[in-house]
Amino acid sequence: MKVSGVRKKIRIGDLLVEAGAISEDQLQQALEKQKESGGRIGNIIMQMGFISRELLITVLTAQTGIDYCEIKSVKVDDAVLKLVPDSLVNKYKIMPVGYDENNPNILKVAMADPMDLVAIDDISITSGLQVEPMLSFEEDLNEVIGKYYGSAQAMEAAEQYRKEQASGEVTDEEASQLDDDVDNSPIVLLVNQIIEGGVRQRGSDIHIEPMETYVRVRYRIDGALKQVMTYDYSLAAAISARIKIIGGMDIAEKRKPQDGRITIMVDRREFDVRVSILPTVYGEKTVMRLTSKDGLTKPKSGLGFSPAEIEVFDGILSNPHGIILVTGPTGSGKSTTLYTSLSELNTEDVNIITVEDPVEANIDGINQVQVNVKAELTFAAALRSILRQDPDIIMIGEIRDGETAQIAVQAAITGHLVVSTLHTNSAASTVTRIIDMGIEPYIIGDALVGVIAQRLVRRLCTACKSPRLADEEEMIALGIEDMDEDVVVYEPVGCPLCNNTGYSGRIGVYEMMPVSKKLQAVISKGATADVIEAQALEEGMSTLKMSAAKHVLNGITSLDEMKKITYTAEDEY
Repeated sequence: MKVSGVRKKIRIGDLLVEAGAISEDQLQQALEKQKESGGRIGNIIMQMGFISRELLITVLTAQTGIDYCEIKSVKVDDAVLKLVPDSLVNKYKIMPVGYDENNPNILKVAMADPMDLVAIDDISITSGLQVEPMLSFEEDLNEVIGKYYGSAQAMEAAEQYRKEQASGEVTDEEASQLDDDVDNSPIVLLVNQIIEGGVRQRGSDIHIEPMETYVRVRYRIDGALKQVMTYDYSLAAAISARIKIIGGMDIAEKRKPQDGRITIMVDRREFDVRVSILPTVYGEKTVMRLTSKDGLTKPKSGLGFSPAEIEVFDGILSNPHGIILVTGPTGSGKSTTLYTSLSELNTEDVNIITVEDPVEANIDGINQVQVNVKAELTFAAALRSILRQDPDIIMIGEIRDGETAQIAVQAAITGHLVVSTLHTNSAASTVTRIIDMGIEPYIIGDALVGVIAQRLVRRLCTACKSPRLADEEEMIALGIEDMDEDVVVYEPVGCPLCNNTGYSGRIGVYEMMPVSKKLQAVISKGATADVIEAQALEEGMSTLKMSAAKHVLNGITSLDEMKKITYTAEDEY
């Protein structure tokens, strides 16, 4: 079977060097990282910040003559999907797109590596058609594969299990205890597909909820829950039991809440899954939090800092000792900022030790300690031992009580750099929270070197966002003083590229408060949060609202997203 397209195998890295898009040294750095962690070289080069997505597309299409396919915006017919089995789709990271407009014997296929001749031959032989390869990104393909093939596989598995249960061939407990390698077991396949689907659709959490007559599955994507599947209620107990087995929980206990943990590999990436099971009136509700082992360690450029914020961030981290606090509610990106800070500080001439619950990502060169309350290894107990380990930098996953706060502050004023998190609404209120924990204001003033309060807002989809003029009330909210000025803001619309949500991805919004000598004096006097904030504003700090307003005015996010992170003093706790 003749295959349409170029027959010569070309390396993407070499193409980028030849085009002058990256240097030979940058390619070698990327290849070294590929040896360590695997992955496609194009993705690695982007992750390392050597090239933008747009430039990578431009160079590869120009150099190879292969068209780019924005696969997330394409609707694929069922008949086309059936031409290529899911085994090939997942093996090669491909997606059949459709027939060539001028030749029905040619199948257009979006590929993560459109120069993989073995994959092209395999697809051609299986489909009986010539193949026209098109370039797509692996992360986009994974998301689309999960949507088209994953849902279908999950529904087939659910139906197969329902039939077996109805015929008495298998019980819930028997089905749940089947080994992971029994790929054709319906309940094993179903649970695997639910978890893999959450990963591939960029979900942060998976909710499996038994209702009165059905089981609902929802993914939290970009901060919002989205229903993706429903199953017959008869599957509820088996799904719950299977998750308990792989999460190391008690399968017989159905009256008490349970917590577990799963480590999985999806598309060559390792994910940590924290599981929480809660008994409800209709059965056990399961929530799984998904954390990529490599997703937490981003370069500074990946956090969404402005140039001014990068300067402040670097200044805070440059302190040789003191305490740095990252604050915000659950799901605001604190862990990512914390791990990025550690990566910036991680050099061979310093001893970095962390105490975490749980350890969310492993960083080479850093000593990480997992809290174990049953073994009496609490945050406070671990910190006492760490201080005898000659540390330069200490990371505490979270300051939860006065005892931990006391030890952390003492470590900071005795020559160590301490980095940790707190749950507070603003940078200024962080100081009063520590005072509430029993730490004297003058000690906090002496120890604190910087606070980073943060939130995450959804990015507007660049393909469908719609511009309009802001009204007077909106201009006031955005801090615009000249009411005669035309101010353009953007609204979400929705298109296939963003799954009709109007948003795609998230970006950080920051309130950075470096502690100057003047601010130190204010804190040491036991000032209120309002007074502390007023001094910080005088010194140039931008509040969360001010930072979010800049994103709105730059067309990155919407007014609705800005309002979600706007609060008054009465909202603080």
